[in-house]
Amino acid sequence: MFEVLFGIPEIKKRWDELNREKAENSISQDDLKLLKKWAKAIAFLANDPRHPSLKTHEITTLSKKFGHRVWQSYLENRTPKPYRLFWVYGPRKKQITLIGLERHPDSTNHDYLSVPLSELPEVKSGKS
Repeated sequence: MFEVLFGIPEIKKRWDELNREKAENSISQDDLKLLKKWAKAIAFLANDPRHPSLKTHEITTLSKKFGHRVWQSYLENRTPKPYRLFWVYGPRKKQITLIGLERHPDSTNHDYLSVPLSELPEVKSGKS
């Protein structure tokens, strides 16, 4: 099992907004679908980052840019501009940090360098 962390601040803010809107019953149908898919992906990541439905694979362009191996997992497929979840292992053992939730870049160019990612949270001193 992995502990799934939210990159700070953008990804956590979006998660919290969607959950607040759901609780207030003010969420759009599209956002509700996104929230459900995102929650399902988090559950799969926590149990097995290589779960077949996630189609997890490294994005080497982002790994080079970010300085850590960056992974992409599917939230949806076969839809126009499907959502992808970007994440890294760490900062500690048995942790995964979500660093981006974005629509898939233009499939003809695979322009991953334009994907905005949040920073990893700092590791506080102490045991891992």
